[in-house]
Amino acid sequence: QVRLEESGGGSIQAGGSLVLSCAISGDIDKMSRMAWFRSFPGTGREGVASMLRGGGGQTYYASSVKGRATISQDNEKNVMYLHMNNMKPEDSAMYFCAAVTVASWSWHAGYKYWGQGTQVTVSS
Repeated sequence: QVRLEESGGGSIQAGGSLVLSCAISGDIDKMSRMAWFRSFPGTGREGVASMLRGGGGQTYYASSVKGRATISQDNEKNVMYLHMNNMKPEDSAMYFCAAVTVASWSWHAGYKYWGQGTQVTVSS
């Protein structure tokens, strides 16, 4: 069992920056890839960024955030981060962290473990 808990959401002005955190616990050694997703009202979740657990390898970003987002991990603290700059109103969403046992970069790799989400609201 893997447990994920997001924090760091809130309300910010457009153009501002935000750091989301995801605390990871449990059988984390069984996880190969970690990711951030987001969901908008009335829609499904979309991938935002992903990386291999423990670091290394290539990171992946959605085109909508590429150049504005950075995913990272603190392996000692078992925390994953999402730094986002130049936030836009269209970034307003519920953000989730997720984990999967396979190393595939695909957003549809079968992410089984999810946090409860943290709301981000960007005002213009």
